[in-house]
Amino acid sequence: MRLLKRLLLGLVGGLLALILLGLLGLFVVQPTLTTRLVGLAFGGEQGPHQTIAGGNVPPLVVAADGQRTIPAEALNAAVAWGGTMESHALLVWQGGALQLEHYYPGHDADSITATQSMHKSVLGMLVGIAIEQGLIKSVDDTAATYITEWAGDERSKITIRQMLQQASGIDFPGFTGLVQMTLGGDVAPFTFSRGSSEPGGKTFEYNNINPEVLGILLQRVSGMPYSQYLEQNLWQYVSEASGSVLIDSEKHGIPITFCCLDAPPRSWLRLALLHLTGGRVGERQVVPAPWMRDMITPSPANSNYGYFTWLGTTWEKVRKYNSKSAAAAFHSEPFAAPDMVYFDGFGGQRVYIVPSKQLVIVHTGPLRQDWDDAILPNIILRALQ
Repeated sequence: MRLLKRLLLGLVGGLLALILLGLLGLFVVQPTLTTRLVGLAFGGEQGPHQTIAGGNVPPLVVAADGQRTIPAEALNAAVAWGGTMESHALLVWQGGALQLEHYYPGHDADSITATQSMHKSVLGMLVGIAIEQGLIKSVDDTAATYITEWAGDERSKITIRQMLQQASGIDFPGFTGLVQMTLGGDVAPFTFSRGSSEPGGKTFEYNNINPEVLGILLQRVSGMPYSQYLEQNLWQYVSEASGSVLIDSEKHGIPITFCCLDAPPRSWLRLALLHLTGGRVGERQVVPAPWMRDMITPSPANSNYGYFTWLGTTWEKVRKYNSKSAAAAFHSEPFAAPDMVYFDGFGGQRVYIVPSKQLVIVHTGPLRQDWDDAILPNIILRALQ
């Protein structure tokens, strides 16, 4: 028995030594990434953030108890199901008013949940604004028109439209590359190191290179930090609360635009409402109406995807993101409305939008591998039929 115990202790000690040696080797090559990776295990931050100041926005209309347009049974069922998912927040907007605003234990209206890739859908809106302002001439311009790093090879043919539709043909990295792009202290060289694997427009491959390059593009054409451009042209009109964007480092100031836009649930609700108003907030046209329509037009390579925004055009029980990852989203049944639009953040971070029902559902919570995209929206949609 003592011999077995010694063997086990030796194995554990050897394993710890290997891990420490691996971290030491990684630290020599990537000190910032290693420091952040270890820090995350002890509650540290991914990296520095830039603040996006909120603005003076119209108040949200809140439905009174006797004036809700969704039956209480459906709202209660949605809240209960969210509880089984250990959710953080659940907001439901319908018919011009907030029907439900529920925060689960330990969370409130000011709580921030990491919403992962939901940032991509906001970035898509900003590209439309930049085109309207003339900073980008056309969605069919090649990205290399503005990103010189792509000008000397096959990437020079990739258009901004193809990038928005996640059909650029770029050779995107796997998991280790994701870690590098999320935690690295200088992400631009790695991002621009990825070559082209096939001509653009042929194959849908959901990845983080396309949005990251477009975020850098916006920063360059606007001549200001991405967070400032977001604040001045979108955020101040749609969010009373401030938000923040992750950057790689204070030194380089490159925004992480494939994820990591931190904001409270009401801010995500207000962003979604732009899809119900054609891009308007009150009397102000914040995002061009034609662009809002283009964002939710099915793309040739994937009928369930527009411009950095997911659609419920065709039911897929298992919705794969790309060919290099096993990650997938589960849909146990079709959406109960054909015009579903949604922001997708990995692990169950979602904003569901159904224009025909004037419906928005915001959900945040922990990262769940068992998230079922059909359940929550269909509870509400069936109550509206």
